[in-house]
Amino acid sequence: MNETPSRGSGAAMDELYAEAHHWEVNTGGETIHAKRMPGKWRRIKWLASSVWLIFFLGPYLRWNGNQAVLFDIPNRKYHLFGVTVLPQDFWMLSLLLLFFAILLAVVTALVGRAYCGYFCFQTVWTDVFTWIEEKLEGSPPQRRKLDKAPLDARKVRVKVLKHAIWLLIGFLTGFSFVAWFYGAGPLWRDFFVGDANVAVYASVALFTFGTYLLAGWLREQVCFWLCPYARIQGVMLDKSTVVPAYDEARGEPRGRLQKGQSSADRTVGDCVDCNQCVAVCPTGVDIRNGQQEGCITCGLCIDACDAVMDKVGKPRGLIRYASLDEVEGKPVKPMLMRARVWVYTGILALALAGIMYGLSSLEAIEVKVLHERAPLFVQLSDGSVQNKYTLKVLNKSEQDLTVRISAESSAPIILLGAEEPLLTRSGEVTPMIVFVKIKRSDLPGETLPVTFHATTTLSDNTEIAAERESAFFGPSR
Repeated sequence: MNETPSRGSGAAMDELYAEAHHWEVNTGGETIHAKRMPGKWRRIKWLASSVWLIFFLGPYLRWNGNQAVLFDIPNRKYHLFGVTVLPQDFWMLSLLLLFFAILLAVVTALVGRAYCGYFCFQTVWTDVFTWIEEKLEGSPPQRRKLDKAPLDARKVRVKVLKHAIWLLIGFLTGFSFVAWFYGAGPLWRDFFVGDANVAVYASVALFTFGTYLLAGWLREQVCFWLCPYARIQGVMLDKSTVVPAYDEARGEPRGRLQKGQSSADRTVGDCVDCNQCVAVCPTGVDIRNGQQEGCITCGLCIDACDAVMDKVGKPRGLIRYASLDEVEGKPVKPMLMRARVWVYTGILALALAGIMYGLSSLEAIEVKVLHERAPLFVQLSDGSVQNKYTLKVLNKSEQDLTVRISAESSAPIILLGAEEPLLTRSGEVTPMIVFVKIKRSDLPGETLPVTFHATTTLSDNTEIAAERESAFFGPSR
């Protein structure tokens, strides 16, 4: 179904109308039953989609006897292959989000909506759903015929089976999502006996029916009307962006290949107007009318066109991945010679370096020192000066730890209140009040640096230490 703007006056409006008239925007008036054809880009699409197996299988991966990746939101702990990330380290999440946001911008600027065509969960799930539909209902003409056929036992049987499988996939999607946060083992133990909490059942139900609705019913309508990325991607492309493109100079004027006619006898372009590129498009656009909002750059039209070119004895590449400059015969600047590629790469490198630094610098314990402000110091009867400190020890490990506290300075000091080790619970901050005493004659000035040390030993006999510097205050001389 074509959606065109109302005509206005002037040459600009006439040109806009002429361009928009060739845009295919399915507004939901018909169901697109895309044809499936084998080919290079179809194989790449399946391989890229297989990345989502991590989503289903990841919760069952074990690390040191525990779930390798677990986002324990109730306890505010995030376990990543033996590393526990607490809310205090969430600055790394900001860098991670920045990394993926810039990566998406880089990919779009260089190769168009490759994420949409090969990795987007909506695209992948819709592709799986329509594959199941094809296996049960047949080819696109057979599916259209079945949709229009009167209700009978066979139609009911096929439709019920299809929708049941769709709902099962939706349930597995929701169940797998919750397993990342609840834990795969506990979820299997609690879910089917009614011991899980309401949030778990609500989340699984939401994902089940959401997946069923978006991938089974709305399909390409999500890309057209619900996804904000489809709206902004147009401003991220330029003439150097590589996208599926139709070589108009080679293909036009179009003309069907007559029976008994060889391709050498044709006086028209290479395009035989077979419409196979349209038939295989999951969003129903005609790539021969140029880049459009509905094109998700999946490359399936390239496979279809190459197959037809092979049959009529013409070289492949009538539709191919190319930039607008290349199609128009203009000089093409290599990607590495474009300034924005280096800018994007620099931002990505900085974000990734920050994430790697954060992960590598995570320690099992962290100590903070708060100096008592009122009063800053107390003069004792024996002539010494005493300061009060509150130590806060954060246990980032997955086990309870016994932490020993010590302090050192350039002057002789006495640490009080830390004679016994401090028991810290996993993922919790444990406070401790200590006093530091120094003879007044040993004070070199009004302030003196003091370093507090926290040491502990893990279950594997690995010794972990953390330190924090503070200051000791005394009277003026």
